[in-house]
Amino acid sequence: MKKGIHPDNYRTVLFYDSNAKQGFLIRSCARTTTTMKWEDGNEYPLFMCDTSSASHPYYTGKTRQIANEGRASDFVNRYGKFGTLKSK
Repeated sequence: MKKGIHPDNYRTVLFYDSNAKQGFLIRSCARTTTTMKWEDGNEYPLFMCDTSSASHPYYTGKTRQIANEGRASDFVNRYGKFGTLKSK
């Protein structure tokens, strides 16, 4: 590495995906305040992630069902039958 242009705190950091409960070690200079003991028995600086390739729908192949969650399903439940013809 070229001297004088890289940060001094470049070290191995544990990035932990809280949704998938998986972690991975990467060399990084991310600021961390906590540490976590990893599978190899060593303790690493911990950086918590909300989404990674372990939990993102693009990488996992799982898609969200918008019709089954949130405001869209509330709308369908409330107004889904509105406008249908009543049988005589």
